[in-house]
Amino acid sequence: MPEKKFSVFISHPSSDQDWAKAFAESLRQHGQQVWLDREALSAGDSIQHQIETGLRESNIIVLLWNPNSLYRSNLFFEIGAAMGMGKPVVPVLSKDMDLSTLPPALRARQYLIKGSPEATAEQFLAGMAA
Repeated sequence: MPEKKFSVFISHPSSDQDWAKAFAESLRQHGQQVWLDREALSAGDSIQHQIETGLRESNIIVLLWNPNSLYRSNLFFEIGAAMGMGKPVVPVLSKDMDLSTLPPALRARQYLIKGSPEATAEQFLAGMAA
């Protein structure tokens, strides 16, 4: 049975940039379309506009969350915009996360624990197929 096709927006802190890139590549190997900031932005682009476009054009939003995520300037905009657009939001948490630090809107969602990019991509896709 073929996998469902999604367009996935990956929101991540700078400290997870390499992991996010490998996760995106794993999703692409399964035929998914992925929006990742470093790949979508060109010199001179309006970052805010490109993020808004990526959120609008994606079916699912993946939020990589680690203890430093609260300090990301775009994080709460991305969460609010995704939820306002009615998009599914899938938090991917680092293993050392204290769940009480998550915003209530994320605490109420089923989340994944970040493993290898490949294993997390497979777990993500299995959950989306259900």
